[in-house]
Amino acid sequence: SDHMENIYGYLMKYTNLVTGWQYRFFVLNNDAGLLEYFVNEQSRHLKPRGTLQLAGAVISPSDEDSHTFTVNAASGEQYKLRATDAKERQHWVSRLQICTQHHTEAIGKNNPPLKSRSFSLASQGSANSPGVQRRPSQNAVSFFSVGHHRLPTGKRVPIMQPDHLVDVREMMSQAEGQQRDLIRSIECLPVSGHLTSLDQDLLMLKATSMATMNCLNDCFHILQLQHASQQKGSLPAGTTISWLEPKISLANHFKNGAAQNFPAEINKPASVREEQSTAEPCQLTREPEEINPDEELEDICDSKEDDLGAVEEQRSVILHLLSQLKLGMDLTRVVLPTFILEKRSLLEMYADFMSHPDLFIAITNGTTPEERMIRFVEYYLTSFHEGRKGAIAKKPYNPIIGETFHCSWRMPKSDVATDAGSNFSAHSPSEQVTPSKDTEGQTELDHYTVKFVAEQVSHHPPVSGFYAECVERKMCVNAHVWTKSKFLGMSIGVTMIGEGLLSLLEHGEEYTFSLPCAYARSILTVPWVELGGKVNINCVKTGYSASINFHTKPFYGGKLHRVTGEVKQNMTNTVVCRVQGEWNSVLEFTYSNGETKYVDLTKLSVTRKRVRPLEKQGPFESRKLWQHVTESLRDGDIDKATEHKRALEERQRNEERLRAETETPWCTKYFLKE
Repeated sequence: SDHMENIYGYLMKYTNLVTGWQYRFFVLNNDAGLLEYFVNEQSRHLKPRGTLQLAGAVISPSDEDSHTFTVNAASGEQYKLRATDAKERQHWVSRLQICTQHHTEAIGKNNPPLKSRSFSLASQGSANSPGVQRRPSQNAVSFFSVGHHRLPTGKRVPIMQPDHLVDVREMMSQAEGQQRDLIRSIECLPVSGHLTSLDQDLLMLKATSMATMNCLNDCFHILQLQHASQQKGSLPAGTTISWLEPKISLANHFKNGAAQNFPAEINKPASVREEQSTAEPCQLTREPEEINPDEELEDICDSKEDDLGAVEEQRSVILHLLSQLKLGMDLTRVVLPTFILEKRSLLEMYADFMSHPDLFIAITNGTTPEERMIRFVEYYLTSFHEGRKGAIAKKPYNPIIGETFHCSWRMPKSDVATDAGSNFSAHSPSEQVTPSKDTEGQTELDHYTVKFVAEQVSHHPPVSGFYAECVERKMCVNAHVWTKSKFLGMSIGVTMIGEGLLSLLEHGEEYTFSLPCAYARSILTVPWVELGGKVNINCVKTGYSASINFHTKPFYGGKLHRVTGEVKQNMTNTVVCRVQGEWNSVLEFTYSNGETKYVDLTKLSVTRKRVRPLEKQGPFESRKLWQHVTESLRDGDIDKATEHKRALEERQRNEERLRAETETPWCTKYFLKE
């Protein structure tokens, strides 16, 4: 009660992408359980600009920074707020949580306990149906209290003994059945009218009920582990119990529109019908195709991506998606909404990691093994800014099996010598680049050519292979990546499983490397992306290795997009280079001779890739394959983009089904599985 006093003060409130953050005067009214805000303190005596009911709300400190937090009301309305510092944020969060708890408990006391039963919202004709009884004046809190069970007052819950786990399992089975009935009832509602299956409150209810059952199953599994350890003896020292996939299978999930038919064929765009008409197995040659670099033209495609910004308009879509997901769930087979897509395929994204070919070619120009390893680390760390388009919170298209992407870069030899020798690698003596002949050995070229090819070699699991080479400098890189995505609550994590191999044939050296994980954070408010995890680069022949850490932002304080690393000689355990900074901003390299160099990635020149025009591309080349989706996204027509995307995915499923029925293995075009 000492902490139930009213508090007030200025906070920044996020309005939308255009307006951004604005200072507003907030008042916490503890007696009424309201959070109100005004334009300024002087207008406090006027009607509030906005009011949130705190009963049933969730107060969440943001993982974006140490100043931001969100207030999610039970009605689905949300305030995203920012205090001046971490201390002030904690003050507001703790007071709001105390007030929220007080008024939420008060609602529970004022509502009489209900008998354990499941309601059917689908029975619209029944006068007892909550769907009929719900009036517009009823707030979400009173609606959510339907089906809430309370223990009779005065009874204490006994301490749970191991032999009571059977009873718990039975109770949870009943709860799962009720939750299943609830989901089915909501999804049986019409899509239009007074109460619909897309109602914001009902979507929130679906999401929270599913999350609650997931958490209960996780907790039950931990209890089982503890019970088993007590029977077998105490757990070994150092053992920890982590969050696991639920070992108890949840009831089947139901999806909105699962039983609905697709629109009639006549209503689909002609291009969609054309895409679906090729649903029969494609009689495409799987022989490797030699791409003539002279046919490729400098890319004039506008690769600029607008960030998602605030996602208030798509909130119902995201909530509907979240209601069908489980913590730790593999998202490989989950169809994500079209509005989050970039206008490029994942295969093209891997090509964009090569947007600094001068730094790539300069690796082999290093005169010593130490220098070559350092140059590779420098190139590796500069590749993510352009590959990830900064930190844009969008995802590229999931490639179709058999999809390919070709491109190349031309780099004047003088640029490689100048940039690598003086501007970028200040620690190394400038070297002379030996003029190279072309592949025929007939005429001397004034530029190097880096050629790139990528192919989607597997659908389940989704595996991509990509390869780049510079024949003149006798160097190539070959890699395979399985993108494994998981749902982590309010974020999505993508693990890049696989390995890359850089070969410098002039020196007989091979460098193995991996890729960091990627995380889409704050998916319900203003999404943003960060990289995380530890990657290693090793060269067995020279004994040099590099360890690079991509740091995810800590809960309190800390910088975004931070990266640290070091290069060392394994035999002597000597560190020859250290690096720190941000992977999408400025990197600082410190060398063993004491020199320090700063690289501003935002100012680093990007070489445009060369791509064949669409009319010369094959039907399974990325840009030709996804052209209708890309055009629709560029025009802002999300519905049309979704139709084209669905047609491509349906064709892939049909072909996969036919291969399974005929037991026909998939044949890759450019890559062989070892």
